[in-house]
Amino acid sequence: MSEKKYIVVLGDGMADEPIESLGGKTPIAYASTPALDRLSKLSEIGMVHTIPEGMKPGSDTANLSVLGYDPKIYYSGRSPLEALSIGVPMKDTDIALRCNIVTISEDDVPFEEQKIIDHSSGEISTEDCAVLLNEVKKELENETYQFYVGTSYRHCLIWNQGRVLDLTQPHDVLEQVIGQYLPTDEHLLYMMKRSYEILKDHPLNVERKKKGLNPANCCWFWGAGTRPSLAPFEEKYGKKGMMISAVDLLKGIAVGAKMGVASVEGANGGLNTNYEGKTRAAIDALHDGYDFAYIHVEAPDEMGHQGSVERKVKAIEYLDQRVIGPLTQELDKEGVDYRLLVMPDHPTPIRLRTHTADSVPYLLFDSTKKEDHIWNYNEEEAAQSGNFVAHGHEMMKELLEQ
Repeated sequence: MSEKKYIVVLGDGMADEPIESLGGKTPIAYASTPALDRLSKLSEIGMVHTIPEGMKPGSDTANLSVLGYDPKIYYSGRSPLEALSIGVPMKDTDIALRCNIVTISEDDVPFEEQKIIDHSSGEISTEDCAVLLNEVKKELENETYQFYVGTSYRHCLIWNQGRVLDLTQPHDVLEQVIGQYLPTDEHLLYMMKRSYEILKDHPLNVERKKKGLNPANCCWFWGAGTRPSLAPFEEKYGKKGMMISAVDLLKGIAVGAKMGVASVEGANGGLNTNYEGKTRAAIDALHDGYDFAYIHVEAPDEMGHQGSVERKVKAIEYLDQRVIGPLTQELDKEGVDYRLLVMPDHPTPIRLRTHTADSVPYLLFDSTKKEDHIWNYNEEEAAQSGNFVAHGHEMMKELLEQ
């Protein structure tokens, strides 16, 4: 590795609000983060606004922004990006929708009066969820609607000659009665209702309930959009890039941007993902001729959606101790010149269990520069630094020194 290398470590949703049980600290400020504590003294920290005005605060818009793509220009919907990742052959007339397999309450009430309990069905495995989705496909798939298996609870529905509809994200309405958030399109609504009837008594879900696990008992459609068109990352920024993520959305962005996509065994988007494997994949990519690596870790976001303070703190500690620490130690040992950007894409506050559009803290480290600060990396001190990037898509130019 002779030329300077560039790395983003993206802790999805790890920004938060001060939490009383953490002594008024945010999870980032409270977590034990020796690697970030060391780097912060040698780095620029500040705040960056990743969500353009008027756009929803999703990982789709936010990660496009962090990767240097202005969402107002390049965003065409979330699910089409995921469809790219799993090789769905989208036509220009197709509409892609995210198909979450969620947990709804199974109360003895009409479907519209049920509550959504868990947007991820207890972080169900891809293998189990594929069994359930295949049961839905047997009855509901046809020339107009086709289902594709993704990762864990995250799957894809392609609607031939469809329409882009405004559909509700399931993690925005946890513990709420679902009636007012259901699709207005009659056939999408029918498929959601019918999927519940197909899945709620499926043997796999019966077994999950016996084990105290949330059943994956209903399809929930959202994130509709058209086939995306991204400028190639290498053409746009002059760097050959590699994406390391367990999440189909991020892989899809990379496919659309003609970046490399690493395959990491055991990477699942949950708290117990293969952090070491992701770190190794980034280092290997930088050894193998790539100039830029984007390491995306979904766990803080998932723990935020779960409303678990303890598990969100643990996810941030894992990110620090199993990704950032080993990564920087190895690069330093090899004498590599590199620039490292650490940041979330958006906040996922424990209090709300969903995303917000608030600005997030960033840390920008350059191994060739000598900085000397007393600050630590967290929301409060990043805001106090006075450094502010108003448009998130400009952050990539800051990293790449362009």
